[in-house]
Amino acid sequence: MGVLLLYGLVAIAPTLLFWLLLRLPRLIRYARQRFFPRPAPPAHPPVQVLAADLRRVHRLLAAYGPGTPAARRTGTRQAYDALLTEACAVLEVPHRLDALAEGMDRELERLRVEEALRTAGLAIP
Repeated sequence: MGVLLLYGLVAIAPTLLFWLLLRLPRLIRYARQRFFPRPAPPAHPPVQVLAADLRRVHRLLAAYGPGTPAARRTGTRQAYDALLTEACAVLEVPHRLDALAEGMDRELERLRVEEALRTAGLAIP
């Protein structure tokens, strides 16, 4: 009886050991997620990155000549408005860019938002 038990232990122990070894990474991953949660990523990029992107897209808009396709101008202007909106959210500047349609009112709001962001300390042209 004792020899049979010893034989069973010798036969099953390596299999059980390797099975546990294969499950070890999953157990470690679970323990890390459970006991050491990662902090949530920031909702917005850093202000320096936003300012650099705003300056870059503003330069693109200013550099477009008369032969530039309307789709390219519109897309770049929409990207610029999205960056202005994100900068307003980061610096808590009120804006109405998302409520206005394309036209003179939106252009004026864009100028007002640019000036408000400059007043808040964001260096854009």
